[in-house]
Formats: sequence, structure tokens, C-alpha cells
Amino acid sequence: VIPIGVARRADIIFYEDRNFQGRHYECMSDCADMSSYMSRCHSCRVESGCFMVYDRPNYMGNQYFMRRGEYGDYMSMMGWNDCIRSCRMIPMHRGSYRMRIYERENFGGQMHECMDDCDSFMDRYRMSDCMSCHVMDGHWLMYEQPHYRGRMMYMRPGEYRNFREMGYGGTRFMSMRRIMDSWY
Repeated sequence: VIPIGVARRADIIFYEDRNFQGRHYECMSDCADMSSYMSRCHSCRVESGCFMVYDRPNYMGNQYFMRRGEYGDYMSMMGWNDCIRSCRMIPMHRGSYRMRIYERENFGGQMHECMDDCDSFMDRYRMSDCMSCHVMDGHWLMYEQPHYRGRMMYMRPGEYRNFREMGYGGTRFMSMRRIMDSWY
């Protein structure tokens, strides 16, 4: 319940047009399908928290990480067209971070346990491919290129047996970083 006279503050606001113009949609949690709320999206404002946005419904397709800030024309910055179709709030995590990465699907091949950021799997582990992982603690971002570049994928606690079956068939993940509470 929000007391009378207190403005309700959304965590993330999506706008149809650039520079925070046009119709908007305020979101305070996960939204599996935004298409009924807006037809396009060219800018957004993250007032608090961290979010992953997706170009397809049900948290599928290309992903982009967004933290507190203003994104006046982020669609062209990311090279996307004008569709954001779902978003997921990333809960704040305070505690340890732990993930096991595997060279092959179904937790096969080389395994390395990680507790901090890794800017290159090849340089640190001599591992040219990462095809599955198990996130024990924390929230992570995996990137297709070294030094936290390229397409990304949000990983929350759980087992990820086969990236190919998750829609990342030709993608090789080459670096990862923790989503830290200081980003909120």
C-alpha cells in the first residue's frame, strides 16, 4: 500500500520514442510480454535496480543488461530494432559468488570453479569453449567475447546443461562478470 501523497516510483520506465517521449510503460518486476502495453520502444530510464531486457517475449532472444541511468536512444546504441518484448528484474545479491563452468554440454570436459570476474576463459583457464555451467551463488553475466564484449546472457542460480538448446547455438561464451550490489 502506497500512502496518499507519496508518488509511486517505477524501477524502470520504457518509452515508445527517443529521449523519453511518447507513451510509456512503468515496470517494477518481471514482465514476460510487453507487447500489449506498447508497440515499440526507443528509450528507457532505470530509476533503481538492474534489469535484463529481451527482444522476444518470455525472456528469449537477444539480451541487454541495464542498470541505473538514462538511455535516451539505447536501441540504436545496441544495434537493435525497436522491439523490447520482455524484461526481468535482477534481484540484489549480497554474499558470495560461485559458478562452475564446463567445456562441454551436460557438465562435461574441463571444469573450473569461479568466484570472481573472468575477462578471458582462454587466458585464465586455457579453455576455448564453455557449453554449460552451474551457478551456485550470485547473479552473473556471460559474454560471447573476451573483456566483457558482444552478446550477453544473464545467469541466475541454477543448472544450465546446454547453451545450444537455450537458443545460443553458434555462440561461444568467452568471459563473465558478477552483477555486484554496487551496480544498484
